[in-house]
Amino acid sequence: MPAESEFTVTPYSVDGNVDYEQLLNQFGADKLTADQRKRFPDPTHPLVRREVFYAERNLDPFLAAANSGDDHALVTGRGPSGPMHIGHIFPFYFARYLQRAAGTTVYIPFSDDEKYLLKDQSIESISDHTRENLRDLLAVGFDPKRTRIVVDSADADVVYPVASALGKEITQATVDATYGDPENVGLSFYPAVQATHLLLPQLVEGRQPTLVPIAVDQDPHVRVCRDVAGKERHDVEKPGALLSKFLPSLDGPGKMSSSDDTPSILLSDDRETIREKIQTHAYSGGQTSVAKHREQGGNPDVDVAYLLLYYFFEKDDQRVQRLAQEYRDGSLLTGELKQLAAATIADFLEGHQQRREQLGPLHTELQPYRLTDEERRQALQTIGYPDDSLARQDSE
Repeated sequence: MPAESEFTVTPYSVDGNVDYEQLLNQFGADKLTADQRKRFPDPTHPLVRREVFYAERNLDPFLAAANSGDDHALVTGRGPSGPMHIGHIFPFYFARYLQRAAGTTVYIPFSDDEKYLLKDQSIESISDHTRENLRDLLAVGFDPKRTRIVVDSADADVVYPVASALGKEITQATVDATYGDPENVGLSFYPAVQATHLLLPQLVEGRQPTLVPIAVDQDPHVRVCRDVAGKERHDVEKPGALLSKFLPSLDGPGKMSSSDDTPSILLSDDRETIREKIQTHAYSGGQTSVAKHREQGGNPDVDVAYLLLYYFFEKDDQRVQRLAQEYRDGSLLTGELKQLAAATIADFLEGHQQRREQLGPLHTELQPYRLTDEERRQALQTIGYPDDSLARQDSE
């Protein structure tokens, strides 16, 4: 295990014990201030008020627009390489909160092409994961009038022309410096596709503040996009970012991953499976015996069951503070805390699963969330492509 000061954070890997303050210096982001937290729509989301979202880039224009009723957008996406776990879902529920509280337009790109380039999986496998992940996103409960879901392969008629135009603004040296040596030429080009995702709301609906709430390892995508947006030929604002800490994996604080040996809590898990995973695998901050725990207490700051409640699943601030205090003074045992976390997470996921089961055929459910023909034309025209309506009329 690397020493505490030795860690690596990139969009494709997170290794070592992450120092979040040091990351701010490395990435050049700013710490989220108390004043900025107060300016989020009331009631402020737990992810904000408990400092899970802890850093930002150019957040103030988004907050100003959200509070004044001016146009503003949010982009948060999904790379469909497997079933979704609880670490994947909380940014989408955060986006839903802003949509309901402030009327935020939400764009959700699905980077199925990137996952094919990055993972040792077939196109068919990635497509299967895409369909299943889409059903989970639809179960979140977004407003279709203010939400657009864009799948790179299915919406290539928009994504790739725009990415080609933006790709002219990104040098290979920038890609290498930001991401390291790409594994293939597809990944070399992919930052242009990511920039397309983040600028698409403005290309479709006009210049407006846009926020990208992401885990801190995804910040390089935003940095490259901000460089592209700063070019004079693009009439767009640089997207802002809201950077979060990692939801802990069951084996201890750090990034929850679906690719390591430790099981993740899947959105499809039933109550008993959730209980078994937490009881068996969740790292404990407690002592080695009940007597010792009663005497010395535990450490909620490293206890995964507590952290899952703190980060997202327990909405009541007073209760989450009380649990921490009871754990520290030894009156709350590790097993009791695990049982509470398992029950709370199961309650949340059962509601999500019920909404998912009520969905109809995917094509029917997804249609209201797709870009319209006019929105596709608008995006291409904004980036400089001519209107192709005459060509279509000639072919009819």
